[in-house]
Amino acid sequence: MVGKYEEAKEQYRGLGIDTEQVLEDMQNLTISMHCWQGDDLGGFDHDGPLSGGIQATGNYIGKPRNVEELMKDLDLAFSLIPGKKKLNLHSSYAVFEAGQWVDRDKLRPEHFRKWVEYAKERSLGIDFNPTFFSHEKAKQFTLSSPDESIRKFWVRHGQACVKIAQYFAEELGEPCVLNIWIPDGFKDVPGNRLEPRRRFSDSLDEILSIDYDKEKVFVSLESKVFGIGLESCTVGSSEFCINYAAKHGIMALMDNGHYHPTETVSDKISSMLLFHKKLGLHITRPVRWDSDHVVLFDDETKELAREIVRCNAMDRVFLATDYFDASINRVAAWIIGMRNVQKAFLYAFLQPNEIMTRLQDEEQFTELMVLQEELKFYPFEDIWNEFCRRNQVPAGGEWMSQIREYEETVLKKRM
Repeated sequence: MVGKYEEAKEQYRGLGIDTEQVLEDMQNLTISMHCWQGDDLGGFDHDGPLSGGIQATGNYIGKPRNVEELMKDLDLAFSLIPGKKKLNLHSSYAVFEAGQWVDRDKLRPEHFRKWVEYAKERSLGIDFNPTFFSHEKAKQFTLSSPDESIRKFWVRHGQACVKIAQYFAEELGEPCVLNIWIPDGFKDVPGNRLEPRRRFSDSLDEILSIDYDKEKVFVSLESKVFGIGLESCTVGSSEFCINYAAKHGIMALMDNGHYHPTETVSDKISSMLLFHKKLGLHITRPVRWDSDHVVLFDDETKELAREIVRCNAMDRVFLATDYFDASINRVAAWIIGMRNVQKAFLYAFLQPNEIMTRLQDEEQFTELMVLQEELKFYPFEDIWNEFCRRNQVPAGGEWMSQIREYEETVLKKRM
């Protein structure tokens, strides 16, 4: 009896698609999973509240209280996600031995040794982010601060993070994306937009002036259209970040929750690829003006993946997730979002892009629309199930039983 996968394989073969090659491509797909979903972006280097427009709503049981608990939660999530993964860290997740705390401008590689050990044991790479928020020196401005002592503090922090990123790359044997995002901006109409952006540019120049291996550390710059309490102007706007990245040879990073509600990052990718060697992408789910909902298998997530695949840019785009939801089981949130990004890329790999391009070039737009609609009924699920089977993880929602058991035996005991 022919199995469902074999039947699906033959159906896709009719479109010229080799599902075995697709499964190999999926096995090589690497997505960087953000650690901060696990503890609502709390980190370990401070006890104060979140700041800089950062909010995590909800109070679901079982929030990890230390690095060991966070790592245990990460392990469960990774075990239920097929394929290759990286770990994305913020610098606020430094692990200090008793009495060895240092401020962020003095962070060193040894403060992340425990994360390197964790990654080595699990064959993970690590990406990294300076943390320009939730700090007494980040009340409104960081790298764009008119207070020179504050601006210099954050420059030193950025420089320290570049060195730590290279440490990750050298220890783990794969490049580290170092992503810079600042929450600087204005609640109401500013009197001067130019000078804060000039200071931000100067600060970035100083950070990038230190010596580092550009084959090991890929510095990226992330923009945002607005923030909570910064509704009228963000210093790191899209135009600023794209232009700075292009001029200085670093990556622009696009978070698809950081634009106006009518903008879509999927529409921007092809333009960016024409003028940038590499891109960073933070995949999230915007809801109106809020950017950080758990990723779903929705139209924009699928279109993001399709655009990267049909642009033949899998080796040029660094993929990472970025959201935090404290209203649902935090471990489940990781799994849902990561698996949905993977499903989106599987869906993209199963598209007959050459046929669709030919129909477009020949202006056969009716036939193109018909094909695009018919593809929605192709047996995508059977290919996903086979991918999960080969990676020895549950294909459907049955993984949730393990989450419920973990919640009962582990998370509820943290209360």
